[in-house]
Amino acid sequence: MKARFLGITELSQTPPVAVVVDVMRAFTVAAWAFAQGAEKIVLAESLDEALTLKARHPDWVALKDGPPAPGFDTVNSPGLLRSVDLGGRTVVQKTTAGTVGALAVKEAPLVLCAGFVVAEATARLLRTRECDSVTFVITGEDGHADEDLACAQYIARRATEPGTDAAEFLRRAGESRAAAELREGVRQGVHPDDVALCLELDRFPFAMVATQEDPLMVLRPCTVPALTDQASI
Repeated sequence: MKARFLGITELSQTPPVAVVVDVMRAFTVAAWAFAQGAEKIVLAESLDEALTLKARHPDWVALKDGPPAPGFDTVNSPGLLRSVDLGGRTVVQKTTAGTVGALAVKEAPLVLCAGFVVAEATARLLRTRECDSVTFVITGEDGHADEDLACAQYIARRATEPGTDAAEFLRRAGESRAAAELREGVRQGVHPDDVALCLELDRFPFAMVATQEDPLMVLRPCTVPALTDQASI
């Protein structure tokens, strides 16, 4: 499998397969939303679009980066979201980097959104689809966020070398600028457990696939059978 690692602004053409990585915190939050029962996540282009969708569908749950704001139900924090019952609900998510990255590759035939919490399921899906070329979109810090790059590199390695150990990749993520900003309270809308939750390897057994459901980009969980399960089919 040929892997490329690009920032959002470096995307010059639509890739056949895109894995959009936002560890801290968009796609850790998305995974927690599914774990809390959400049916789907709509990735909003802007805050205005998120509020418009929320106004049109009052039962939907809208979340954003930063501090709480009128019209939004919660913020982009896994520590805060893990106590919210989202059974059967639709979530509207707008973040600074993760949702932007996913929308930048919305024309790709296969779009996955990932963080460490779904790393193995994501790598397994790439293996089962026998993907020859994969573009990993590094969303944070204009493509230089080390937590996103470390996660992307780990998933790429796991897709071809299932025995790859995660320790060094997690260490890099834990020492990243984003992790420091979350720990030090530089960012708003943060729970003290956010960094630890973002670094929780393979917490969830599903990958996350984004598809266009006109006119929206919608993220859904996708269960990927373990290799032992595939062997028995």
